[in-house]
Amino acid sequence: METIIRSITMQDKNSVIEMMREFYSSPAVFSNGSDEIFLRDIEACINNSNYLEGYIIESSNHIQGYAMIAKSFSTEFGRPCIWIEDLYIKDEYRGAGVGRTFMDFITQKYTDCIFRLEVEEENERAIKLYKKYGFEFLPYTEMKK
Repeated sequence: METIIRSITMQDKNSVIEMMREFYSSPAVFSNGSDEIFLRDIEACINNSNYLEGYIIESSNHIQGYAMIAKSFSTEFGRPCIWIEDLYIKDEYRGAGVGRTFMDFITQKYTDCIFRLEVEEENERAIKLYKKYGFEFLPYTEMKK
């Protein structure tokens, strides 16, 4: 079965919300989010936001996961920046190369960009995947307001 990656559509809304609830209630994410935020995120993806893209990862019409990326510009590196905001793979598909398929897709789509993401230190499987793609830890702490 070939895994394909396609843009999120309105028909995916309920499936994506369900996955977002699970992802945002896991130790992989600092905040729990809310359905209101999840809906805003999905609507931004569907309505061709300049800042956010959303993807469904599936095989034989079975959704394996979803991803969302945010776009910005890094003055530190002088190039566009792609933030991998969400990369969620359903339990039954973890370890089957689905994350690698998404990483291949997004790094080939955005070839001259800096990629950034956040990962929990305990998520060893994800860290191993990201390191294979050349990610390394930054030596500073991010802040928000």
